[in-house]
Amino acid sequence: MGLWTLLQGFLLLANAFAVLNEDRFLGPRGWTLLQIQGGKTTLKGQIIGFIHACQYFRLPLIVLNIITIAVKLISG
Repeated sequence: MGLWTLLQGFLLLANAFAVLNEDRFLGPRGWTLLQIQGGKTTLKGQIIGFIHACQYFRLPLIVLNIITIAVKLISG
Protein backbone atom coordinates (compact mmCIF):
# COMPACT_ATOMS: atom_id res chain seq x y z
CA MET A 1 0.00 0.00 0.00
CA GLY A 2 1.45 3.28 -1.08
CA LEU A 3 1.09 6.82 0.16
CA TRP A 4 -1.38 7.65 -2.64
CA THR A 5 -3.66 4.79 -1.60
CA LEU A 6 -3.51 5.90 2.03
CA LEU A 7 -4.41 9.48 1.07
CA GLN A 8 -7.34 8.20 -1.00
CA GLY A 9 -8.56 6.23 1.99
CA PHE A 10 -8.47 9.31 4.22
CA LEU A 11 -10.30 11.28 1.54
CA LEU A 12 -13.03 8.63 1.40
CA LEU A 13 -13.32 8.70 5.18
CA ALA A 14 -13.61 12.50 5.19
CA ASN A 15 -16.29 12.26 2.49
CA ALA A 16 -18.22 9.77 4.58
CA PHE A 17 -18.15 12.08 7.60
CA ALA A 18 -19.08 15.12 5.49
CA VAL A 19 -22.38 13.63 4.34
CA LEU A 20 -23.62 12.65 7.80
CA ASN A 21 -26.73 14.59 8.76
CA GLU A 22 -26.68 15.91 12.31
CA ASP A 23 -30.45 15.94 12.75
CA ARG A 24 -31.12 12.48 11.37
CA PHE A 25 -28.04 10.47 12.28
CA LEU A 26 -25.84 12.19 14.83
CA GLY A 27 -28.48 13.82 17.06
CA PRO A 28 -30.37 10.70 18.15
CA ARG A 29 -27.09 9.02 19.06
CA GLY A 30 -25.87 11.95 21.17
CA TRP A 31 -23.06 12.97 18.83
CA THR A 32 -23.81 16.70 18.55
CA LEU A 33 -21.58 19.66 19.28
CA LEU A 34 -23.66 20.39 22.36
CA GLN A 35 -22.35 17.16 23.89
CA ILE A 36 -18.75 18.43 23.89
CA GLN A 37 -19.45 22.01 25.03
CA GLY A 38 -18.60 21.06 28.63
CA GLY A 39 -14.91 21.83 28.13
CA LYS A 40 -13.72 18.27 28.79
CA THR A 41 -11.90 16.87 25.77
CA THR A 42 -12.41 13.15 25.28
CA LEU A 43 -11.92 10.83 22.33
CA LYS A 44 -15.63 11.07 21.58
CA GLY A 45 -15.39 14.86 21.63
CA GLN A 46 -12.47 14.82 19.23
CA ILE A 47 -14.34 12.52 16.85
CA ILE A 48 -17.40 14.80 16.97
CA GLY A 49 -15.15 17.78 16.27
CA PHE A 50 -13.58 15.99 13.31
CA ILE A 51 -17.01 15.13 11.90
CA HIS A 52 -18.10 18.75 12.11
CA ALA A 53 -14.83 19.94 10.59
CA CYS A 54 -15.42 17.62 7.63
CA GLN A 55 -18.92 19.03 7.24
CA TYR A 56 -17.57 22.58 7.36
CA PHE A 57 -14.93 21.94 4.67
CA ARG A 58 -17.20 20.47 2.02
CA LEU A 59 -15.97 22.77 -0.76
CA PRO A 60 -12.28 21.81 -0.31
CA LEU A 61 -13.39 18.15 -0.23
CA ILE A 62 -15.12 18.63 -3.58
CA VAL A 63 -11.92 20.10 -5.03
CA LEU A 64 -9.82 17.24 -3.63
CA ASN A 65 -12.27 14.72 -5.08
CA ILE A 66 -12.01 16.35 -8.52
CA ILE A 67 -8.21 16.28 -8.33
CA THR A 68 -8.23 12.63 -7.24
CA ILE A 69 -10.59 11.65 -10.06
CA ALA A 70 -8.47 13.51 -12.61
CA VAL A 71 -5.27 11.81 -11.42
CA LYS A 72 -6.94 8.40 -11.49
CA LEU A 73 -8.23 9.02 -15.01
CA ILE A 74 -4.80 10.11 -16.25
CA SER A 75 -2.72 7.47 -14.48
CA GLY A 76 -5.15 4.60 -14.86
